[in-house]
Amino acid sequence: MSLATRPGAAAREAADRLLRAAAAGTPCAPIRDLIAPGDVVTAYAVQQLVVEARVSAGARIVGRKIGLTSEAVQRQLGVDTPDFGVLFDDMAYDETATVPMGRLMQPRIEAEIAFVLDRDLAGGKVGVPVTAAEVRSAVAYAAPALEIVDSRVAGWDISLADTVADNASSGLFVLGEARLALSEFEPVTAQMRMTVDRDVVSTGSGAACLGDPLDAVAWLATTARDLGSPLLAGQVILSGALGPMVPVTAGSHVRAEITDLGSVSATFGVEVGGQH
Repeated sequence: MSLATRPGAAAREAADRLLRAAAAGTPCAPIRDLIAPGDVVTAYAVQQLVVEARVSAGARIVGRKIGLTSEAVQRQLGVDTPDFGVLFDDMAYDETATVPMGRLMQPRIEAEIAFVLDRDLAGGKVGVPVTAAEVRSAVAYAAPALEIVDSRVAGWDISLADTVADNASSGLFVLGEARLALSEFEPVTAQMRMTVDRDVVSTGSGAACLGDPLDAVAWLATTARDLGSPLLAGQVILSGALGPMVPVTAGSHVRAEITDLGSVSATFGVEVGGQH
């Protein structure tokens, strides 16, 4: 099924609602009154309008994220398929920086394996899946990552269409210092342990991410290529949650350890309020 479609009036109204919520820092009502909860085609058209607005305002695309890859997260949100969104340059935070709560509304956090590409994944015919082997050959290195997901929809009251339209509930992300080639690290066998203020809050594994994080990236590479916007060399790919996501609050310190890869941490500031 093609996800490309011309945005109609309902899609534009939905995008405007999400963009106003982001600008005001105040969550909005779901967009299910404008598009059907399962209408993925229109939802991606809404997402594209949101992305175009951000780029027009000066944001630069630096990668993609895959969402809803873990059965645990799918159960939390009541869906059964992955989705994807766009990463912008202003979403990235260093481990040494304090993540400002003022940029977030109702954040949750999850541990992931990030991949940085050293070549494009643009080849192949439309409809012919990109393979995990092709992804492996295109990866420069893997890094431990924390994705801070957020929703512009009040109370996380989301259907699949709501989260897809809302750039796959993207927020911010942090990469750890470790950089390992896939000759040194096997994503599918990795085990993850995440703590918030030293309390274990989430555990999981590479196998929990669509069976293998490389399979998740292959799914994304196929979908992105078929939509005419392939994954490119230098882009960061957040491959999906290794375990359940959890809420995060001001003042929290989060640390995730991924076996054979390394750790990543984030400290959240005490500032609260809307996005800047």
